[in-house]
Parts: sequence; C-alpha cells; structure tokens
Amino acid sequence: MASLVIAEHNHASILGATLPTVTAAAQCAGEVHILVAGHNAGPAAAAAAHIAGVSKVIHADGESLAHGLAENVAQQVLALAGNYSHILFAATPSGKNIAPRVAASLDVAQCSDITKVVSADTFERPVYAGNAITTVQSSDATRVLTVRTTAFGAAASLGGAAAVETVAAVADSGLCSWVTSEIAKSTRPDLSAARTIVSGGRALGSAEHFDAVLTPLADKLGAAIGASRAAVDAGYAANDLQVGQTGKIVAPELYVACGISGAIQHLAGMKDAKVIVAINKDAEAPIFSVADYGLVEDLFVAVPLWVQTA
Repeated sequence: MASLVIAEHNHASILGATLPTVTAAAQCAGEVHILVAGHNAGPAAAAAAHIAGVSKVIHADGESLAHGLAENVAQQVLALAGNYSHILFAATPSGKNIAPRVAASLDVAQCSDITKVVSADTFERPVYAGNAITTVQSSDATRVLTVRTTAFGAAASLGGAAAVETVAAVADSGLCSWVTSEIAKSTRPDLSAARTIVSGGRALGSAEHFDAVLTPLADKLGAAIGASRAAVDAGYAANDLQVGQTGKIVAPELYVACGISGAIQHLAGMKDAKVIVAINKDAEAPIFSVADYGLVEDLFVAVPLWVQTA
C-alpha cells in the first residue's frame, strides 16, 4: 500500500510544511502520493510533481476546495482513503483541522504530532509538553497521522517527476461557508520556517517596548519575530507570533529568547533549535537550562548594545 500526503499550498505553490511530511510518508510506506485539493491549483500540482520521492500527484480542482474548508477537504480525502495504508497531514492549524474529521469518519484512532516513524504501524510522539516520548502502535487498517514538521528533514522540492492524475472535486458539503479572510503581509521570514528567530517575553513590559527592542535586532539578523504566550496574552504581540505548546513549534538554526523565563509550555515549542541564546536578568530562569549561550543582563541594555555592535 501507499501513503497519501495532503499537501498544504496557496494554489500557486507548495508550502514548506508539506516537504517534511513527504519524508515521514516515505518512511511509512515505499510509495508516496500527494493530494493537491484546491481551485485553479494547477501550478501547485505541477510543483508537487517535482518533489523528490513522490510517485503520483492527485489533483482535485473545484470551487468547493477554493478556500481549504476542512469539511470539504476531509470529504475529498475520504473519497481516496480506501487506496492508502497511511494518510499524513502536517501538524499545522490546517492539518489539525482536517485530520480528526478524516479519522473520525474512518472510525480509526489518529496518531497526532508524530516525531519518528519506528515502523509502518509504530510511531513516536511527545507528551507532557515534550518531557517524555511515547511509542504508539496502531492496528487500524488506515493510519491517520499528523507530522511534527520540525522532526523530519524536508524532502527536496526538485528532482521528482511524478505523474499528475486529475480527479473530480467533491461537492460542497454545505456545512459551512467562507466569508472573508484578513491576511497579514510581512517582509520577514515565516515564523514556522525561519532559520533565525528573535522572541520576546513578558519582561518587555508593553507592545511599544516589544517592537522598539526586538525589531532592530530582528532586522540585523534577518530574523522572524516570535513571542511567549505571556507576551501574547498581555497584548504585546499578535497571536500568530506565539511560540510554544499552544502556539507554533519551531526549530530554527538560531533562537534568541529575550526576557523569556522559560515556562515548560514555551520550551516545548523551541527547544529543538540548533542554537539557543537567552537574555534574562534572572540568573535562575529556566530558559538557561536549555540555552547554549546565556547572558544574565537587563534586556533593555543588552539587546540595544547587540544591535549597535552587530
């Protein structure tokens, strides 16, 4: 049997979260297919065909799939599910929205946020905010998985030559409708895929200080900006900047934590970074337990000095 990866895309191209999911799928079953479900998404399907390791792209194109509504995409996946032993989604907001609907409809147990494929029916996933790893085994005929993308290497976006098969799009379920969307535009790297991240915590004290202190450093480093949940809850930063167990899971090459104490929920989202730099005036802050480099200093002194000398 083959594995089916549900592609994340913007209709014109394949989004980065799909590539590590392809890697995980290849470890589940030898043959990997990708479903590109959208509207006028031919360019995305063509891009998917070039991903290394993919043997077939299934392209479902219709107005019912234009906005990626979970109710409709889930029905599209279910129409194909009988042909696959594994169905994989990236553990992103989109994947987490669709996968449970598919698993429930198939009456199977979903394996969520997997970080390792042990065998075709056995997987590892973190529990207790990443403090323990549990091994789960599924006896279901179809295994529905969400993949922690930071735990798997990205498949090469070029080098493949998969065939593209067109299938009919499912009809609109009528269960919900798309009204509007507000898309924030930024010249900064996407937080989930950034190689460098500068994050701020509650110690910054206000939204004004958050921007004034972190933005110059992020500009110098070409970094994305993140935030702890405490900073987001206090209104210093937008919700989509939150890093942690209830925010985004990241694994950049460099993570700079400014004024972040290091609550377990935050560490669960960033401790896989290759290099962690922590700046905090509290020498006992838990963030120092995972930091590769720690500076016990007032961030309002240290960060501007770093910007000046960078």
